[in-house]
Amino acid sequence: MNSLRLAGAGLGFRRELIAALKIQVPAAIDFFELAPENWIDLGGAHGRDLRCFTERYPFVCHGLSLSLGGPTPLDELLLHKTRQFMDTHGIQLYTEHLSYCSDDGHLYDLLPIPFTEEAVKYVAARIRRAQDILERRIAIENASFYVAAPIADMDEADFIRAVLLEADCDLHLDVNNVYVNSVNHRYDPVEFIRTLPTGRIVYMHMAGHYREADDLLIDTHGAAVIDPVWALLDETYRIHGVAPTLLERDFNIPPLAELTREVERIARIQAAHQAHERAVRAS
Repeated sequence: MNSLRLAGAGLGFRRELIAALKIQVPAAIDFFELAPENWIDLGGAHGRDLRCFTERYPFVCHGLSLSLGGPTPLDELLLHKTRQFMDTHGIQLYTEHLSYCSDDGHLYDLLPIPFTEEAVKYVAARIRRAQDILERRIAIENASFYVAAPIADMDEADFIRAVLLEADCDLHLDVNNVYVNSVNHRYDPVEFIRTLPTGRIVYMHMAGHYREADDLLIDTHGAAVIDPVWALLDETYRIHGVAPTLLERDFNIPPLAELTREVERIARIQAAHQAHERAVRAS
């Protein structure tokens, strides 16, 4: 297992970008992220390409289909295959959405878990089992949602904190998802982020979204990051400090050079906060 350290600014590792990345990986890109479901059983040229990059760069596994809040049994076969994949490629961090995406079959969407004490215990038990199989702590991602579950004992931030405590896992903070939910459900995104536990935040996402209406944003990962989300990232670093942060782009993927400009912007914001922290410590 390699010992590449996860830090800095990253980009999703997509097959559409491999040709350009093989020519040159831009200096701003410190690490990559992939969905293990899309790579576990992949061999041939794509498998060799992946190995070439995992030997040189840190990677994160960001799961898409574990369905932590779902009613069906946890997919332990997928977890065992994911652990083997992570061991093979020296990947330390696995993250998944705090949501569910399956019932009798996959629903092809991320749906909200009811914010209840019962759900906290149910999801936390599944997270603990996932950690046992993966032999790693995992990080759960705050998910975007459009219709709240009809039953709730607590608000979204309370639910996230309760799951983190009950499961003893880490937080993957998606800054764009906070912004999207703050518009759709009418809350202050900065206050939401301020309530999250700093010590649990190990990883962050930035992404673009689609404005359906003034009071409805759709989390598409198919557009450039907008200025209010950049401002929210800046404030998040001010509150919690800098964490490895990835630019997500899953649709309408532009050329690598265009994506790199957004990764560079993440890196500049990180550098400014790190410089400030050094100055404070020196004084």
